[in-house]
Amino acid sequence: MRVFVTGATGFVGSAIVKELIGAGHKVLGLARSEANAAALTAAGAEIHLGDLDDLESLREGAAAADGVIHAGFIHDWANIAKSCETDRIAIETLGAALAGSDRLLIITSGTALLSPGHLATEDIVPVYTPGSFPRVLSEVAAHRMMQEGAKVAIMRLPPSVHGDGDHGFVPILIGVARQKGVAAYVGEGLNLWPAVHRLDAAVLYRLVLEQALTGRFHAAAEQGVPFKEIAGAIGRGLQLPVVSKRPEEAAEHFGWFAHFAAIDAPASSAETRERTGWAPERVELIADLDYGKYFGG
Repeated sequence: MRVFVTGATGFVGSAIVKELIGAGHKVLGLARSEANAAALTAAGAEIHLGDLDDLESLREGAAAADGVIHAGFIHDWANIAKSCETDRIAIETLGAALAGSDRLLIITSGTALLSPGHLATEDIVPVYTPGSFPRVLSEVAAHRMMQEGAKVAIMRLPPSVHGDGDHGFVPILIGVARQKGVAAYVGEGLNLWPAVHRLDAAVLYRLVLEQALTGRFHAAAEQGVPFKEIAGAIGRGLQLPVVSKRPEEAAEHFGWFAHFAAIDAPASSAETRERTGWAPERVELIADLDYGKYFGG
């Protein structure tokens, strides 16, 4: 199978590329720079020049493939609404290019969008609206493309997708801890973060693609890790005190990240495992923090 992958040189996307090629598939990777192109060539992928704002490049990439995995996203937290709008347009462009065919589009979303304070299952739709949390635009666009005849799978990633090279939420927390001199959690720190290793997530993308499955999937290897345990691992890694912050202190300590530090977002992957046969086997989050490379080790 020839697969067009956006975000092909990113943290998750590069793992997907490696997984697909290792399973015997051909990968056409979206590259916006010479450095991206060189990385894809080294990984054994074909190059497709363009970016998420270049809609014609997205159409051409989709037209040249047997399936599409959209793992690209512009992680500009200062302009998150713009990034999410770009993602919406990209999904609709890819979906329109595949509509009416049997070729699958896998888009990427998140489990934390679903039902904070309750266990999120695959059948749940996000409780947030685009106006309150624009990241849900990805799922809005995916559902629109389903209605227009595209075969679409929604891959929901947990707040922590971890492993070597991580530049997501856990490194943000590590940066805050370094800056503040303490590793903190909110209240009792019992709020739960699901987690998955990037290589396990890549396997799930492949399984959904190969089985041509549509619907919603949760790449949650761990249903929920208590945030206090994450703060504790960061404290050990940086040799810093681990402290509790009252809810009213969270914004001052975590800044824009306070919402995520306090969110309670456990997620089940039971239906995903039953439908796909997915069986995560890589190291779990706390062990990765204790023995991985998050602190320069």
